[in-house]
Amino acid sequence: MKQVIAIVKPYLVEKVLDALKHAPLESCCVCEVKGYGRQKSYLDEYQDSEYSLAFLPKVEIALWVEDPRVDEVVRIIVEIARTGRMGDGKIFVMPAMPGGAWDGEAHGEDGSTSP
Repeated sequence: MKQVIAIVKPYLVEKVLDALKHAPLESCCVCEVKGYGRQKSYLDEYQDSEYSLAFLPKVEIALWVEDPRVDEVVRIIVEIARTGRMGDGKIFVMPAMPGGAWDGEAHGEDGSTSP
């Protein structure tokens, strides 16, 4: 299992999520975030706004995907979120460690419910 984290421009989130609707995902989480990367020299556009502290609005999409399907999910995200302009975002792929669930049931190391 891998965790795929995509940081994308806010106006592209709905398109990305719509494209991922039929993708092989185990789980998904979406959060509003602020940050900057190489485009920080272009922040003058945002002066006198709520983002004038050198942070631009972005959205983080966290996905949990089975290993053989990671490339497919990353390809979908890149196809939709890439505009070719600076500040398109980032994609991180990391191993997902087994954890517990908050559904009130005991779970084993593989995530299965104990008998």
